[in-house]
Amino acid sequence: MIARFHRIIRAAIWVLTALAVSQALAAPPWSRLFSRTPVEADPENLYPLSEDRGPWMIMATTFSGEGSQEQARKLVHELRSRYKLHAYTYQKKFDFSDAQGRGIDQYGAPLKLRYQKGDSITEIAVVIGDFASADDPSAQKALRKLKYAQPEALSLEANERTNQTLAGFRAMQAQVHQTLLPDSDDRRFRGPMGHAFITTNPLLPLEYYVPKGLDKLVVDMNKGIKYSLLDCKGRYTVKIATLTGQVVIDQKKIQEIESGKNFECTLDDAAEKAHQLTLLLRKEGVEAYEFHDRYQSIVTVGSFNSVGTPRADGKIEINPAMHKIIQTYGAGMKNVPGQSQPTLDKPKSRLLKGDDRLVFDISPIPVEVPRRSIAADYHRTAIN
Repeated sequence: MIARFHRIIRAAIWVLTALAVSQALAAPPWSRLFSRTPVEADPENLYPLSEDRGPWMIMATTFSGEGSQEQARKLVHELRSRYKLHAYTYQKKFDFSDAQGRGIDQYGAPLKLRYQKGDSITEIAVVIGDFASADDPSAQKALRKLKYAQPEALSLEANERTNQTLAGFRAMQAQVHQTLLPDSDDRRFRGPMGHAFITTNPLLPLEYYVPKGLDKLVVDMNKGIKYSLLDCKGRYTVKIATLTGQVVIDQKKIQEIESGKNFECTLDDAAEKAHQLTLLLRKEGVEAYEFHDRYQSIVTVGSFNSVGTPRADGKIEINPAMHKIIQTYGAGMKNVPGQSQPTLDKPKSRLLKGDDRLVFDISPIPVEVPRRSIAADYHRTAIN
């Protein structure tokens, strides 16, 4: 009896599951557009975009012309209240006053172009934010939701006039799809935001979009440092000192270390020396930075946006300020009696404290400033 009861229950579950799957497969693309997740939706709020709304977002649509802000506000409210999406607005002004055409005028000056609608245009975009990466599953889900959404704020029947960019063209395109495309093509059912796409947050600079960025351990190693290289504003700097701890080549000392004797000079000691040198240089007015990772600590000087300028022969003429830093801290050349060519001088050094002396790199070199990955930081914040 009990076995028969279990067979009936399993059969019922199988039937209900099969029915649910068949209904899901037969349902149109817009059948799962709505979510019950609470999202703030103030009808009077434009919800302007900010840097902390995630490094990745979805461009839903844009508006321009008189009344565009009002229509954008209505769409944002509907996307938040009805579709439960974190919608924001982003406004940008485009200036065409300096637009030039081909050719020159009678005085030899470039031809000036004037647009019929004025020298500037302001567009307001509606975007969906709060995504940590371009391939975020929630971003892909929201993108599909947008493509098939039919918001009343964008309904041509409800609005005598629309400020949505290319709305007329897209409406005509939708009619063509309904007429020519087969029933199996879901483009027939796409709504007025069917061309939505994933993009970056326009308020963040491009250098923040590091594909991987520094891992969390290295970032933590450089936390709380006043003159951390991670806070350097430039793209390049000059590495003047590299510290990797003590390198032991004496076989007797190697045997002592292997037998358990303490190895006094470690990476921690190297990090401490890099820190001391940075503070000393800062006291002298030098723009010095320190950086630590799993293998070494370095000290750099300067903040630059470029290494130099290209020359006609294809080589790079190094930035004069960088060249001065290299000469100041690098080992110079010296003339040796009896030799026709100058030879490399001994490395320059700096006394830190007591008898502790730090040796600069023989040849300081320009290096790219390491960056934190804002996408990784945002992802860690989102899951904590």
